Amino acid sequence: MKKFLTALMLLASFSVMAEPQMGKDFDRTAQTINTDNPNKIEVIELFWYGCGHCHSMEAPINAWIKKLPADVTFKRVPGLPHQAWAPMAKTYYAMETLGVLEKLHTPLFEAIHTKKTLNPTDEKAAIAWVTQQSGLDKRKVEEVFGSFATNTSLNRAANIFRSSGATGVPSLIINGQFITSSTMAGNNDAALKTADYIIANIRADKARAATPAKK
Repeated sequence: MKKFLTALMLLASFSVMAEPQMGKDFDRTAQTINTDNPNKIEVIELFWYGCGHCHSMEAPINAWIKKLPADVTFKRVPGLPHQAWAPMAKTYYAMETLGVLEKLHTPLFEAIHTKKTLNPTDEKAAIAWVTQQSGLDKRKVEEVFGSFATNTSLNRAANIFRSSGATGVPSLIINGQFITSSTMAGNNDAALKTADYIIANIRADKARAATPAKK
């Protein structure tokens, strides 16, 4: 029995220490995605406000973001594989433009998944919600929702989703080259650990590339 328990403990330790595997826990993006700053390692979270798994990811990813080293940047991009998700993508970019994203990002998730007072595919309802929660003029909110800048951001988001090769959300794109997700890695925590693994390897590659070859 002791030998059996020891074997189980070793097996558990191995599973914890095992490195993420390409083609299983993560993969290359379908196409390389340009990053905002080539001197930083960029992480993008593809998400949708209507996604329950994205709602569950909020707490762990926010804790993870707070611990990111100085050479890593993070940003969110609304997932946009089809038009049904466009109202929430518009809401994200409108809140960003209006300067209320930080204030309303989490409450929007809560309105959809906890309070269940908002349909994520209803643009008119989203406009009314942002207006009420922000205290801004409704006409101003409507203008931003329908603006050229918002539509340009939506096109960019759709291109990023397509180029990433993502099949769902939440997904994490690392430096425009690699993608992992809760589904690929097994759960939200595993996806974040996989992202850490990829970041560490990219950092090591950058360091090697910056080191002059010995003659």
